[in-house]
Amino acid sequence: MRPLKIDKSELMFDSRFLKSLIIPLLIETLLSVTIGLMDTIMVAGVGEHAVSGVSLIDSISALFIFLFSAFATGGAVVASQYLGKKEPENARYSAKQLMYLSIGFSVAVSALLFVFRTQVLHLIYGTIDADVMDSAVMYFEPILISFPFLAVLNSANALFRSMGKSRITMIVSIIMNVINVTGNYILINIVGLETLGAGIASLASRAVACFYMVYKVTRPQEVIHIEDPLRFDFSLPMIRRVLRVALPSGIENSMFHIGKILISSTIASFGTASIAASAVFNAVSTMANIPGTAIGMASVTVIGQCCGAGKTDQAEYYGRKLMALTYMMMGATCLLIFIAAKPLAEMYNLSAAAEALAIESTRLNMLQTFLIWPLAFTLPNYLRAAGDVRFTMFVSVASMWIFRVLLSVLLGTVLGLGFIGVCWGMFIDWYCRAAFFVYRFLKGGWKTKKVV
Repeated sequence: MRPLKIDKSELMFDSRFLKSLIIPLLIETLLSVTIGLMDTIMVAGVGEHAVSGVSLIDSISALFIFLFSAFATGGAVVASQYLGKKEPENARYSAKQLMYLSIGFSVAVSALLFVFRTQVLHLIYGTIDADVMDSAVMYFEPILISFPFLAVLNSANALFRSMGKSRITMIVSIIMNVINVTGNYILINIVGLETLGAGIASLASRAVACFYMVYKVTRPQEVIHIEDPLRFDFSLPMIRRVLRVALPSGIENSMFHIGKILISSTIASFGTASIAASAVFNAVSTMANIPGTAIGMASVTVIGQCCGAGKTDQAEYYGRKLMALTYMMMGATCLLIFIAAKPLAEMYNLSAAAEALAIESTRLNMLQTFLIWPLAFTLPNYLRAAGDVRFTMFVSVASMWIFRVLLSVLLGTVLGLGFIGVCWGMFIDWYCRAAFFVYRFLKGGWKTKKVV
């Protein structure tokens, strides 16, 4: 690895700024993960079928949530680079176009899926037990209604992160969690709505948070704000700039999660115990990935502004610094979860077979997560922030389908390794991604990309 010659007196961001950006993002990511986790834990008292139903819907929802996040990321990269170029008026204009994209796409998706919700679930999970399907349908309906609120919320949050104001997005995550946990307790335990109650609580938390952030992002005192929100002001050139980042990221995320849905269908064929173990595996994995996810979001602001200012060597400097921090923090989370795998699995009220499988897969996952996850998933955010989105798209899509999807079927079904075979297909996918992304970052091809 070649040494970087950086004059630290000219650095765009000091350690104090990085701390003020990353620490709230860590808390925010923890809280956002907790919403889905609490839905799963609080329906556990209803039974294993409820845990499985929520898990199956979360797999589908993740596809569209990451599509909404792709638009938010596209807008955040454009806004960050305009701020780096000292063009705040263009940053504000791009923010308005981002909102148009988010609202239009999310409303269309939500309406279409709501009409065909039952058919979609039967198409993907047609062979699962009837009680699992009933739980999934009940949870799915309010989650679909929440999609437009979530899309607008993600976009507003991304704009505030572009300004380095992650404290505001942390506050809104606290609000969401309080509403979600309170709603879950009342609607599941007192009213007895089971998975429907969990879905309504998530809908309420997303709607309230959305309205709060819309108020914040329309205030003129913010560097990036939505000017004249009630005046329609569509700009195709600015939309194209946002889509130049958002579309490849959206294709990447959609193909990635379509693959995950197919894998969920494979896991469903192994039986309810594997579905329930997968629910624990996914929830706990997300907890372990919190540092890498938070630092990945922070990198959009830091590296995006560096590239917008034309200071790509500083972007590389911060990239290396953030990666070292990611490994240090994820080492701690992975170790804690490895040790606590058994009590974590016991929280889900699973059968003996499902609990044993959850513990085994979680511990295996923590080892692999520490070794390779940051390079496979945090590092590509650096490339996206610079505008190198096509490369990340091609690598992610190819690796997902060649390795994770095909190997999951081969190892899990053909060779009879079941859910553990599916896990190994996923790990091999990570190693492939990491190899390409590390090579790209070190060679520096991303430094030649232009977004604005």
